[in-house]
Amino acid sequence: MISAALAFVAAAAAVAGAVSLHASRPPRKRDGFARRLAAGVPARLRPPLDLAARLEAAGWPGGLTPGEFMAIKALAALTVAPLGVALATAAPGRLGPVALVLAPVAGFFAPDLHLSKLTKARIRKTRTELPALLDLLRVAIDAGMAPSQALGAVGRRSGALLAREWVYAGDHVALGVPLAVALDGVVNRLPAPELQAFVAALRRAAKHGAPLSDTLAAQARDARLARRRRIEEEAAKAAPKIQLVVALLLVPSVLLMVAAALASAMLGAMATH
Repeated sequence: MISAALAFVAAAAAVAGAVSLHASRPPRKRDGFARRLAAGVPARLRPPLDLAARLEAAGWPGGLTPGEFMAIKALAALTVAPLGVALATAAPGRLGPVALVLAPVAGFFAPDLHLSKLTKARIRKTRTELPALLDLLRVAIDAGMAPSQALGAVGRRSGALLAREWVYAGDHVALGVPLAVALDGVVNRLPAPELQAFVAALRRAAKHGAPLSDTLAAQARDARLARRRRIEEEAAKAAPKIQLVVALLLVPSVLLMVAAALASAMLGAMATH
Protein backbone atom coordinates (compact mmCIF):
# COMPACT_ATOMS: atom_id res chain seq x y z
CA MET A 1 0.00 0.00 0.00
CA ILE A 2 2.83 2.40 0.84
CA SER A 3 4.60 1.65 -2.44
CA ALA A 4 1.39 2.26 -4.38
CA ALA A 5 0.87 5.59 -2.61
CA LEU A 6 4.44 6.60 -3.37
CA ALA A 7 3.90 5.64 -7.00
CA PHE A 8 0.79 7.83 -7.13
CA VAL A 9 2.68 10.79 -5.66
CA ALA A 10 5.51 10.26 -8.14
CA ALA A 11 3.11 10.15 -11.09
CA ALA A 12 1.31 13.30 -9.93
CA ALA A 13 4.65 15.07 -9.56
CA ALA A 14 5.65 13.90 -13.03
CA VAL A 15 2.46 15.30 -14.53
CA ALA A 16 2.93 18.61 -12.70
CA GLY A 17 6.56 18.74 -13.85
CA ALA A 18 5.59 18.06 -17.44
CA VAL A 19 3.04 20.85 -17.31
CA SER A 20 5.63 23.17 -15.73
CA LEU A 21 8.17 22.41 -18.45
CA HIS A 22 5.53 22.92 -21.11
CA ALA A 23 4.50 26.23 -19.57
CA SER A 24 8.10 27.51 -19.40
CA ARG A 25 8.56 27.30 -23.14
CA PRO A 26 8.39 30.58 -25.06
CA PRO A 27 5.19 31.35 -26.98
CA ARG A 28 5.14 29.97 -30.51
CA LYS A 29 2.72 29.09 -33.23
CA ARG A 30 0.71 26.04 -32.30
CA ASP A 31 -0.04 24.14 -35.45
CA GLY A 32 1.09 20.80 -34.07
CA PHE A 33 0.11 18.31 -31.43
CA ALA A 34 -1.46 20.70 -28.91
CA ARG A 35 -3.82 22.23 -31.47
CA ARG A 36 -4.85 18.82 -32.86
CA LEU A 37 -5.37 17.53 -29.33
CA ALA A 38 -7.45 20.60 -28.46
CA ALA A 39 -9.66 20.02 -31.49
CA GLY A 40 -10.42 16.52 -30.25
CA VAL A 41 -11.53 17.59 -26.77
CA PRO A 42 -15.17 16.63 -26.18
CA ALA A 43 -17.75 19.41 -26.03
CA ARG A 44 -18.36 18.80 -22.32
CA LEU A 45 -14.70 19.61 -21.68
CA ARG A 46 -14.78 22.92 -23.51
CA PRO A 47 -13.06 25.73 -21.60
CA PRO A 48 -15.05 27.34 -18.77
CA LEU A 49 -15.87 31.01 -19.08
CA ASP A 50 -13.22 32.14 -16.59
CA LEU A 51 -10.36 30.09 -18.02
CA ALA A 52 -9.20 32.82 -20.39
CA ALA A 53 -9.08 35.29 -17.49
CA ARG A 54 -7.10 32.83 -15.36
CA LEU A 55 -4.64 32.21 -18.18
CA GLU A 56 -4.25 35.96 -18.64
CA ALA A 57 -3.61 36.44 -14.92
CA ALA A 58 -0.97 33.69 -15.09
CA GLY A 59 0.77 35.42 -18.00
CA TRP A 60 -0.46 33.08 -20.75
CA PRO A 61 2.03 30.32 -19.84
CA GLY A 62 3.54 28.80 -22.95
CA GLY A 63 1.18 30.84 -25.12
CA LEU A 64 -1.56 28.29 -24.44
CA THR A 65 -5.08 29.06 -25.56
CA PRO A 66 -8.01 27.94 -23.35
CA GLY A 67 -8.73 25.02 -25.68
CA GLU A 68 -5.13 23.84 -25.59
CA PHE A 69 -5.05 24.13 -21.81
CA MET A 70 -8.15 21.94 -21.56
CA ALA A 71 -6.43 19.46 -23.87
CA ILE A 72 -3.46 19.31 -21.50
CA LYS A 73 -5.84 18.75 -18.56
CA ALA A 74 -7.49 15.86 -20.40
CA LEU A 75 -4.09 14.41 -21.32
CA ALA A 76 -2.95 14.63 -17.68
CA ALA A 77 -6.08 12.78 -16.55
CA LEU A 78 -5.50 10.04 -19.13
CA THR A 79 -1.85 9.77 -18.09
CA VAL A 80 -2.70 9.24 -14.42
CA ALA A 81 -5.66 6.90 -15.08
CA PRO A 82 -3.49 3.72 -15.35
CA LEU A 83 -1.95 4.58 -12.01
CA GLY A 84 -5.47 4.76 -10.57
CA VAL A 85 -6.09 1.22 -11.80
CA ALA A 86 -2.89 0.04 -10.12
CA LEU A 87 -3.84 1.77 -6.88
CA ALA A 88 -7.35 0.31 -7.03
CA THR A 89 -5.96 -3.23 -7.22
CA ALA A 90 -3.55 -2.60 -4.33
CA ALA A 91 -5.93 -0.67 -2.08
CA PRO A 92 -7.77 -2.66 0.58
CA GLY A 93 -11.53 -2.90 0.81
CA ARG A 94 -13.61 -0.01 -0.46
CA LEU A 95 -10.60 2.22 -1.06
CA GLY A 96 -10.07 0.64 -4.47
CA PRO A 97 -12.97 2.37 -6.29
CA VAL A 98 -12.08 5.63 -4.54
CA ALA A 99 -8.50 5.47 -5.79
CA LEU A 100 -9.74 4.53 -9.26
CA VAL A 101 -11.85 7.70 -9.41
CA LEU A 102 -9.52 10.11 -7.61
CA ALA A 103 -6.42 9.40 -9.69
CA PRO A 104 -7.70 10.84 -13.01
CA VAL A 105 -9.46 13.65 -11.15
CA ALA A 106 -6.15 14.63 -9.53
CA GLY A 107 -4.44 14.52 -12.91
CA PHE A 108 -7.17 16.65 -14.46
CA PHE A 109 -6.84 19.40 -11.86
CA ALA A 110 -3.02 19.35 -11.57
CA PRO A 111 -2.59 21.94 -14.39
CA ASP A 112 -5.04 24.25 -12.58
CA LEU A 113 -2.87 24.11 -9.48
CA HIS A 114 0.15 25.04 -11.58
CA LEU A 115 -1.81 27.92 -13.11
CA SER A 116 -2.77 29.20 -9.67
CA LYS A 117 0.87 28.98 -8.58
CA LEU A 118 1.98 31.11 -11.53
CA THR A 119 -0.70 33.70 -10.78
CA LYS A 120 0.32 33.96 -7.13
CA ALA A 121 3.97 34.37 -8.14
CA ARG A 122 3.06 37.25 -10.47
CA ILE A 123 1.00 38.90 -7.73
CA ARG A 124 3.90 38.62 -5.26
CA LYS A 125 6.26 40.16 -7.78
CA THR A 126 3.81 42.99 -8.48
CA ARG A 127 3.48 43.76 -4.78
CA THR A 128 7.25 43.96 -4.46
CA GLU A 129 7.70 46.27 -7.46
CA LEU A 130 4.73 48.59 -6.94
CA PRO A 131 6.00 51.03 -4.23
CA ALA A 132 9.19 52.03 -6.07
CA LEU A 133 7.39 52.39 -9.39
CA LEU A 134 4.71 54.56 -7.76
CA ASP A 135 7.40 56.90 -6.49
CA LEU A 136 8.91 57.17 -9.97
CA LEU A 137 5.45 57.74 -11.44
CA ARG A 138 4.82 60.57 -8.97
CA VAL A 139 8.11 62.22 -9.94
CA ALA A 140 7.25 61.97 -13.62
CA ILE A 141 3.79 63.48 -13.10
CA ASP A 142 5.23 66.28 -10.94
CA ALA A 143 7.58 67.02 -13.86
CA GLY A 144 4.55 67.80 -16.03
CA MET A 145 3.84 64.52 -17.82
CA ALA A 146 0.34 63.25 -18.42
CA PRO A 147 -0.51 60.03 -16.54
CA SER A 148 -0.43 57.89 -19.69
CA GLN A 149 2.91 59.37 -20.78
CA ALA A 150 4.30 58.93 -17.28
CA LEU A 151 3.29 55.27 -17.25
CA GLY A 152 5.20 54.63 -20.48
CA ALA A 153 8.22 56.71 -19.43
CA VAL A 154 8.57 54.98 -16.07
CA GLY A 155 7.95 51.55 -17.57
CA ARG A 156 10.65 51.93 -20.22
CA ARG A 157 13.25 52.70 -17.55
CA SER A 158 12.65 49.48 -15.64
CA GLY A 159 12.71 45.81 -16.49
CA ALA A 160 10.12 44.89 -13.88
CA LEU A 161 7.02 42.91 -14.73
CA LEU A 162 4.70 45.73 -13.67
CA ALA A 163 6.76 48.24 -15.64
CA ARG A 164 6.22 46.24 -18.84
CA GLU A 165 2.50 46.28 -18.20
CA TRP A 166 2.61 50.05 -17.74
CA VAL A 167 4.39 50.43 -21.08
CA TYR A 168 1.72 48.27 -22.65
CA ALA A 169 -1.02 50.44 -21.14
CA GLY A 170 0.69 53.68 -22.19
CA ASP A 171 1.02 52.44 -25.77
CA HIS A 172 -2.67 51.57 -25.84
CA VAL A 173 -3.61 55.03 -24.61
CA ALA A 174 -1.44 56.53 -27.34
CA LEU A 175 -3.48 54.53 -29.86
CA GLY A 176 -6.74 55.97 -28.54
CA VAL A 177 -7.75 53.54 -25.79
CA PRO A 178 -9.12 55.34 -22.69
CA LEU A 179 -6.74 55.30 -19.74
CA ALA A 180 -9.32 53.62 -17.49
CA VAL A 181 -9.75 50.77 -19.96
CA ALA A 182 -5.99 50.33 -20.34
CA LEU A 183 -5.51 50.22 -16.58
CA ASP A 184 -8.33 47.69 -16.26
CA GLY A 185 -6.37 45.47 -18.63
CA VAL A 186 -3.30 45.79 -16.40
CA VAL A 187 -5.36 44.76 -13.36
CA ASN A 188 -6.76 41.77 -15.25
CA ARG A 189 -3.26 40.58 -16.10
CA LEU A 190 -1.87 41.35 -12.62
CA PRO A 191 -4.76 40.92 -10.15
CA ALA A 192 -2.94 42.26 -7.10
CA PRO A 193 -5.18 44.05 -4.56
CA GLU A 194 -2.65 46.90 -4.21
CA LEU A 195 -2.69 47.48 -7.96
CA GLN A 196 -6.49 47.52 -7.94
CA ALA A 197 -6.38 50.15 -5.18
CA PHE A 198 -3.95 52.20 -7.29
CA VAL A 199 -6.27 52.14 -10.30
CA ALA A 200 -9.26 53.05 -8.12
CA ALA A 201 -7.30 55.96 -6.62
CA LEU A 202 -6.42 57.26 -10.09
CA ARG A 203 -10.08 57.19 -11.02
CA ARG A 204 -11.11 59.06 -7.88
CA ALA A 205 -8.41 61.66 -8.44
CA ALA A 206 -9.54 62.18 -12.03
CA LYS A 207 -13.20 62.37 -11.04
CA HIS A 208 -12.88 64.72 -8.06
CA GLY A 209 -9.87 66.72 -9.23
CA ALA A 210 -7.65 65.68 -6.35
CA PRO A 211 -3.88 66.27 -6.69
CA LEU A 212 -2.50 63.18 -8.35
CA SER A 213 0.91 63.55 -6.71
CA ASP A 214 -0.56 63.28 -3.21
CA THR A 215 -2.64 60.29 -4.29
CA LEU A 216 0.41 58.45 -5.64
CA ALA A 217 2.43 59.23 -2.51
CA ALA A 218 -0.36 57.81 -0.34
CA GLN A 219 -0.62 54.71 -2.54
CA ALA A 220 3.14 54.10 -2.33
CA ARG A 221 3.02 54.48 1.46
CA ASP A 222 0.07 52.10 1.75
CA ALA A 223 1.79 49.56 -0.53
CA ARG A 224 4.90 49.62 1.66
CA LEU A 225 2.84 49.22 4.82
CA ALA A 226 0.97 46.28 3.29
CA ARG A 227 4.26 44.68 2.28
CA ARG A 228 5.61 45.16 5.80
CA ARG A 229 2.49 43.55 7.30
CA ARG A 230 2.84 40.55 4.97
CA ILE A 231 6.48 40.10 5.96
CA GLU A 232 5.54 40.25 9.64
CA GLU A 233 2.72 37.74 9.12
CA GLU A 234 5.05 35.35 7.27
CA ALA A 235 7.61 35.69 10.05
CA ALA A 236 4.92 34.98 12.64
CA LYS A 237 3.84 31.88 10.73
CA ALA A 238 7.44 30.69 10.45
CA ALA A 239 8.10 30.87 14.20
CA PRO A 240 5.93 27.83 15.15
CA LYS A 241 7.49 25.83 12.33
CA ILE A 242 10.97 26.62 13.60
CA GLN A 243 9.94 25.67 17.13
CA LEU A 244 8.55 22.37 15.83
CA VAL A 245 11.82 21.60 14.06
CA VAL A 246 13.78 22.44 17.19
CA ALA A 247 11.52 20.29 19.37
CA LEU A 248 11.43 17.27 17.06
CA LEU A 249 14.95 17.28 15.60
CA LEU A 250 17.48 19.46 17.38
CA VAL A 251 16.53 18.70 20.99
CA PRO A 252 16.42 14.89 20.51
CA SER A 253 19.76 14.98 18.66
CA VAL A 254 21.39 16.91 21.51
CA LEU A 255 19.88 14.52 24.06
CA LEU A 256 21.21 11.56 22.10
CA MET A 257 24.69 13.08 22.08
CA VAL A 258 24.52 13.66 25.84
CA ALA A 259 23.23 10.12 26.38
CA ALA A 260 26.04 8.73 24.22
CA ALA A 261 28.62 10.66 26.24
CA LEU A 262 27.14 9.47 29.53
CA ALA A 263 27.01 5.89 28.30
CA SER A 264 30.64 6.06 27.19
CA ALA A 265 31.68 7.46 30.57
CA MET A 266 29.74 4.78 32.45
CA LEU A 267 31.20 1.99 30.32
CA GLY A 268 34.68 3.39 30.88
CA ALA A 269 34.13 3.53 34.65
CA MET A 270 32.83 -0.03 34.67
CA ALA A 271 35.85 -1.23 32.65
CA THR A 272 38.31 0.29 35.14
CA HIS A 273 36.62 -1.54 38.01
